[in-house]
Amino acid sequence: MKTRLQKIIADAGLTSRREAERWIEQGKVRVNNQVVTLLGTLADPKKDEITVDGEPIPRHQESAYVILNKPTGCLTTTTEDKRGRTTVMEYVRVIKTRVFPVGRLDFNTQGLLLFTNDGALAKKLLDPRYGVERTYKVKVSGVPNEKTLKRLARGVHLEDSQFRPVVAKVHRVSGKNCFLILTLTEGKNHHVKRVCEHIGHPVIKLQRTHFAGLNLTGLPLAACRFLRPKEIKMIKYLVAKEPEPIKVRRKKRV
Repeated sequence: MKTRLQKIIADAGLTSRREAERWIEQGKVRVNNQVVTLLGTLADPKKDEITVDGEPIPRHQESAYVILNKPTGCLTTTTEDKRGRTTVMEYVRVIKTRVFPVGRLDFNTQGLLLFTNDGALAKKLLDPRYGVERTYKVKVSGVPNEKTLKRLARGVHLEDSQFRPVVAKVHRVSGKNCFLILTLTEGKNHHVKRVCEHIGHPVIKLQRTHFAGLNLTGLPLAACRFLRPKEIKMIKYLVAKEPEPIKVRRKKRV
C-alpha cells in the first residue's frame, strides 16, 4: 500500500516525520534511484526501493524506547550541525537501534529527552489533545506572586500564539530569584521561556524533570538508558484513550 514518503521514513525509525520532510526537500531521499523532493510523494515500502543518503531504509526493526538526561550545550537534532556543535545523537550512539528524539529541548536546556523509533507513538505523545504532561524546574528572575502565577493557569495569549494553561508553583526562593515548577500539556517552540518572559520573569536556567510520567531518578547527566517494560506500558497507556476534540473559538458577532 502506498504511503507518504516522510511517514515511511519515520516509521522505519530513522528520524521524526518533520525531519524526514527536511531530508526530502534537501534531495537526500531517492525512490527507485530517482531523487524525490516533493512533499506528499507516495511510495510502497514493500515494493519500492527507498534510500536516504544512499543507504536503504530498514524494512523492519524492533521498537526501542530510550531516555537521555540531556546536558546543556547540545542541539536536539538527528543530523550533524553545520557549525560543528554537539547534538543529542552523540549521547545515544551506544544504542545500536536507530532512534530519534520525541520533541525538542533547547540548546541550553537540560533534562529528560525521550528517544524512540516508534513514529506513531511519538506523534501521539506530542499531540496536545492527549494531554501528556511535561514538568520543568525553572530558575527565573525575580519572585512571581500568586496573582502572576494565576495568569499562567488561565493560559497565555500572545500575538502569534496561544498557550494552554500552565500549572505553576514556587519551589524555592534564591536571593532575588526563584525556582518554579511548571507543568504543561503541550510543547511549543521556546514555550517555557516565552510564557515566563510574558509574565515579567525571564528564564535564567531550565531543566525538564518529567515527561509522560518518566523521570530522571538514578540517571546521571549525559547518560541514557532503555525504558523498563513497565515504563513502556505506561507511556502507551497515556495515549491509548481517544484524544480530546479540538476546540474551535468562534468569533464574536459585532
